[in-house]
Amino acid sequence: MKAGEVRKEFPILGKKVYGKPLVYLDNAATAQKPLSVIRVWDEMNMDKNANIHRAVHALASSATEAYEKTRDRVRDFLHARYREEIIFTSGTTASINLVAYSFGEAFIKEGDELIVSVEEHHSNIVPWQLLCQRKKAVLKVLEIDEKGYISPESLGKLISQRTKIVAISLISNVLGIKNPVKEIIDICHEKGIPVLVDGAQGVVHEKIDVQELDCDFLAFSGHKIYAATGTGVLYGKKKWLEEMPPYMGGGEMIGHVRFSGTTFAPLPQKFEAGTQNISSVPTLIPAIDWMESVREDSEMIGQQQEIVRYLLDELTARPRVHLYGVPRRTQDKIGLFSFSVDGAHHEDIALILDKMGIAVRSGQMCAEPLMDYLGVTGMVRVSFAPYNTLEEAKLFIQCLDKAIAMLV
Repeated sequence: MKAGEVRKEFPILGKKVYGKPLVYLDNAATAQKPLSVIRVWDEMNMDKNANIHRAVHALASSATEAYEKTRDRVRDFLHARYREEIIFTSGTTASINLVAYSFGEAFIKEGDELIVSVEEHHSNIVPWQLLCQRKKAVLKVLEIDEKGYISPESLGKLISQRTKIVAISLISNVLGIKNPVKEIIDICHEKGIPVLVDGAQGVVHEKIDVQELDCDFLAFSGHKIYAATGTGVLYGKKKWLEEMPPYMGGGEMIGHVRFSGTTFAPLPQKFEAGTQNISSVPTLIPAIDWMESVREDSEMIGQQQEIVRYLLDELTARPRVHLYGVPRRTQDKIGLFSFSVDGAHHEDIALILDKMGIAVRSGQMCAEPLMDYLGVTGMVRVSFAPYNTLEEAKLFIQCLDKAIAMLV
């Protein structure tokens, strides 16, 4: 299947911006939605709009069935052992906050240590900082090398007897380099330390088997894998989830409520308080179906690899352009490129590209500590999806050259 054929399934890609065809290269922030996802969202609102798990009427039963069917599909997608290990949230941020709070309440004491890497998204830094403030614990930072790689050996030097959890991303949302997460998990497990994996970028580009990976927690967002916004998943090993206290209190997470004391529902409801995102969660099914069909298409895989090779060559060939996350091997890199330009502000470049119809991200990419570490105030980021073409990549380079010429 060619990208041109795939694009027909995404209505928004036919849009024009300032009279020019839209070239959408901000997929790492939010991917666009195929018709199959849009139809399910419409169906849930027009035909199955009712609160789940509560009433016994037909609409409620239909909504509950669609919601719980999604849990089974996500379990299959991640190859989790139990369906109870799949918790629905509003996104990666909510999932990590859940773990940081609940795991912290159960297992973190004063003087304990937590480890994150310098390349993490704010969502995988700030929740742990808040935990450290509450518990008087210590947050330690794993650094990267000059090409953007994390060294498992360096992690080994950071770990101590007080280390209680390590939180690491599968793939940085700035550098686009695949991290050696399996090695990291093995090192941690040898010392009895659990690992949370931020899979927000990773699940988009990598096939995930949580049992094979052996991670203790994994978080990702639906809107990055072509599903509706406001949807997210937390996978957690049952042994941890059962020992962790609830993150929020309210409807559906209770067993019995008495003024003398409250008991809590079994997994997964224990961590799904309140009215859930009823109409959006079921869109994860067509989104996952679509993504998996593309992953199995050899022609699509070849096209994406060609785009990565082309942009690596072009961006590293320009003396004013500084690319961050330059892989030692092409297969270590996903279709995500962050760069700065000597003598030009990242936002100015993004604004000029926008006037040419090309949507990119500029700024700190919710990774300010990494920007400080690399000595920049911000970057421009382009990120590709299967519906993007090599022609769009070439157009981007042409427009980038024009933008640089205008600014420098």
